[in-house]
Amino acid sequence: MAPPAAIDLQSVTDTQVATISGPLSVNGVSARRNKAPKMDGGLVAASSSEMFKGPGYGKPKAKRWDHRLNEESKSRKPTAIKGVAKYLKNPGIISLGGGLPSSEYFPFERLDAKVPVPPNFSEERTKETGVVTSIGKHDIAEGKGLFDIHVALNYSQAAGTPQLLRFITEHTEIVHNPPYRDWQCCATVGSTSALDMAYRMFTTRGDYILSEEYTFATAVETAAPMGVRVIGVAMDAQGMLASSLNDILSAWDEAARGAKKPWLLYTVPTGGNPTGATQSEQRRREVYRVAQKHDLYILEDEPYYFLQMQPYTGPNAPDVPPPASHAEFLKSIVPSLLSMDVDGRVMRMDSFSKVIAPGARVGWITAPEQIIERFVRHQEVSTQSPSGFSQLVLYKLLDETWGHSGYLDWLIDLRLEYTKRRDVICNACEEFLPSQVASWNPPAAGMFHWIKINWRLHPQASVTPMLDIEDEVFHAAIERGVLCTKGSWFRAEADGGTDMFLRTTFASASAENIREAIRRLGEALRTVFRLE
Repeated sequence: MAPPAAIDLQSVTDTQVATISGPLSVNGVSARRNKAPKMDGGLVAASSSEMFKGPGYGKPKAKRWDHRLNEESKSRKPTAIKGVAKYLKNPGIISLGGGLPSSEYFPFERLDAKVPVPPNFSEERTKETGVVTSIGKHDIAEGKGLFDIHVALNYSQAAGTPQLLRFITEHTEIVHNPPYRDWQCCATVGSTSALDMAYRMFTTRGDYILSEEYTFATAVETAAPMGVRVIGVAMDAQGMLASSLNDILSAWDEAARGAKKPWLLYTVPTGGNPTGATQSEQRRREVYRVAQKHDLYILEDEPYYFLQMQPYTGPNAPDVPPPASHAEFLKSIVPSLLSMDVDGRVMRMDSFSKVIAPGARVGWITAPEQIIERFVRHQEVSTQSPSGFSQLVLYKLLDETWGHSGYLDWLIDLRLEYTKRRDVICNACEEFLPSQVASWNPPAAGMFHWIKINWRLHPQASVTPMLDIEDEVFHAAIERGVLCTKGSWFRAEADGGTDMFLRTTFASASAENIREAIRRLGEALRTVFRLE
């Protein structure tokens, strides 16, 4: 299917929006764009999701979150210099006001990139059938495109360039269709940067936040220097247990804890790092209900959301047929917390890191208008905006070359490729790991395989601490030429836990190397546990 039709450039007021109603589908993007006001894509152009999303008739507005924003966030003011950029649209104006360098001194006249054409996504097929997308310095002025080097490599607004933000906003509406009216998106320099800013908006030194008991290590490491501690919520094969979350909050004793009851929840619901656990739809609804009960605000970190795989069927079993259409694919993925968020209590963090390239350093958040406005105020004086190179290349790939249809084709292809890799590591574990001490659940999403090790079967378990046995296994594996990651490194609370795990990844090694690595790990376990 061809990408959505482009629209011409024309200056509009910052608040002018489309008035098309109804849920957005992939096939409906072109019609919406054709009926929408024309977009200003010039230098430092104003950018807001309100310009590109549906009006949300009949949906409620999000709740207010003034009581959750900290003093630092509340005190931020709009940047005066960014504010004057709106006058650049005035016909005939000569700007001596902004510090925008002339693009004649940008040492790039043209950028070319060869990219795949759906459905030929493999490296080999891209070499044979890929197309070269070219970006000139003055494509906009010459009527050759909607985005160019002259605009992209200069300063831009903190929410992101309108060209890329339009695609992000449409994608969010197609996939999640948030159930409240005043949601918006804002481009970020990846989810790690977004998480750091979110902590600085919501937390105060001495606070506790909540997360899975095994969580993204950087989430804990980012909070620690801010004086913010993390409470781990118990997990099962589907990730965070809503009952444990409720128990922690219901029994919270401020005097005993020396801190107020936590209200900020950080979670990776899909293919969680490190455990690979994926919350079912029912589990997510249970977690959301607990959040409503205790008035939590949720940071939904979802870099692996589109790495949801086909069901694992075991060695030599037939594969499950792939999704036959975009609609079937979107129906097959677990609904997001954002899609359930009737209150506006979720900040969802998305990223291109796992589905395009981590070096792009581009992602986006989706949240109520109030939260986005505060986030933009912070981003204006810190990262400012994602790289212009990255926004330009992503726009040319996602919007101009693939369109929403082609991007979903790409995501379906990724799903099938990661399914193959997951199957290789699970099959290898069944073949090579000693079942007496190693057990696992096949991951349903992401890029991590979480292996539980029964350390209590170690010959010296009665006199050797678990963390020492974990270290012995770790080094025994390295000695045999395989690197795994200690599970204790991912504890939300620095207590080591009582169970032992290893995190492995199937994201980059070849099938042959994955099998060989697991064989070597099996040897290490047999040696450490005296199973020879």
